[in-house]
Order: sequence, then structure tokens, then C-alpha cells
Amino acid sequence: MARARVNGVDLFYEVAGEGEPLVLVHGSWVDHENWQRVVPRLAQSFRVLVYDRRGHGRSESLPGQGSRRQDEDDLGSLIEAFGAPAHVAANSFGASTALGLAARRPELLRSLTAHEPPLMGVVGEEDPQLRPLMAAMQVRLDGVLAAVRADEHRLGAQRFVDDVAVGRGGWEQLPERFRESFAANAPTFADEQADPDWSRIDLAGLSDYPGPVMLTFGSESPPWLPVIVGKLATALGRAQVRTLVGDGHVPHLTHPERYADDLVAFIRSSELPPAHP
Repeated sequence: MARARVNGVDLFYEVAGEGEPLVLVHGSWVDHENWQRVVPRLAQSFRVLVYDRRGHGRSESLPGQGSRRQDEDDLGSLIEAFGAPAHVAANSFGASTALGLAARRPELLRSLTAHEPPLMGVVGEEDPQLRPLMAAMQVRLDGVLAAVRADEHRLGAQRFVDDVAVGRGGWEQLPERFRESFAANAPTFADEQADPDWSRIDLAGLSDYPGPVMLTFGSESPPWLPVIVGKLATALGRAQVRTLVGDGHVPHLTHPERYADDLVAFIRSSELPPAHP
């Protein structure tokens, strides 16, 4: 257990294993413990860093409106301190953060694995089938935010799990300590949503990222997430895209061994020299 002072904020982190650096970036509502089912397996191959993003878990929360760019800067500073360049694997809002850093500071990333970044800003109005789905999702998100802003953090967390991320009954299946974590981190979710750029990314900048990328989405996830992944894959050009059959938004929790093995295999394959014709 340790703390790092970066960009004016104290961040909590833990390191396990030896080898090349691998940084895991969690999504909204949760903290570094969200990775606990995959860290032991990954630590057999890498020196793994997990941390609480600002405003989450045991990391500091600063007053005033935050931004995803701050999270990107935090991640960049941690990588520099940990040993750049690093492999990065990220989920949900953490995946948006990692992709944003890749667009701005590609030299910091040795490889990037991103699962279901909610970058809705890359989905245009041109798809008439997605418009009603996106509108319905926004209504559900508004219900989540209404509860959180009324200081009903546990209710907001439950609505997010049941109505947005997992589906009805998902909240009841969570261990109580995860429910407590969701409720504790609810104010930071509202802050993230208030950032006008939370769902956008510089696709032109991202297209210049030269490193290996694997983009994934779950077969059980909402249909707008594969569309986002497809838009990002088009921008990146050389990204691997994988459908995780039987998974939804948190494959590292639902199928941790498969997630860890797939991640290790991708990183190892990305290190191989290109085959000559």
C-alpha cells in the first residue's frame, strides 16, 4: 500500500508482481479492488499497479468541478513514476481515460487494452436505430444523477447497476462491500458527468497512436457500446477488436481467469516482431 502525490492530489495505489509494468485503470463507482480477481494471475507475468482514481476509494477528492483530462494527467504521472512506457488495461470510464492519454501522450503506453469506453460523443446522429436507444439510456442516467444529487447515493448506485450497467437484479447480486463502494463513490460519478468533455475524444489524435491496441465489448452489453468500439477501431486503424461472449461491462469480474489470460496473450503477441512475407 502506498500513496503518490501527483498533480496536486494524493492517489492510493498498490503494486504486485515483477516484470514489465502493467497499469490497471478502473471505471466509475468503484476503486482498485475492482481488479482483485485478476491481479494475482497478472502478477505472475507483470509488475501490476492498481490505484484509486481521484475521488474514488482511498484517493483524495478535491473540491470544484473535475475533468477526465485530470484523470488522464494522473494516469500519465503514475506511469512516469512506475516506469514508462507501461502496458495499460482499462475498463469503462477508465478506458476512456486511457484512450484519452494515448491520444495526447502515446509515448507513455507500451500497449493498450480498453473494454467498453462510454465515449458516446463518437456516436453521431446518423444512425436512426441507435438514437432511441441512446435517448432511453440518457433518461436512465438522468434518474441516476437525480438520486445522487439528492444525496440518495445508494439509490443512485442501485439505479446505475440495474438500469444502466448490468440489468435488473444486478444490484442484488453484488457483495455488500461492492454496494458500499458504489454508494461512497457516487458523488464522483456525478462530477464526471458534469464534465462537458466526459464522453468525447480526439479521434484525430488517437489515430496517431502507434502502439498495439485491443478493444473489447461484451456480447451481453447494450448495443451502443459495440458501435463506440467500432468507431474507435476505425480511428486507430490497426486495433484488434474482440467480442467477449457471455460477458457484459465488467469481464474482469464475471470471467476473471479468461480476462487475465486473454490480456497476457495479447500483450505477449504484441511484443513479437512482425512476420516477414
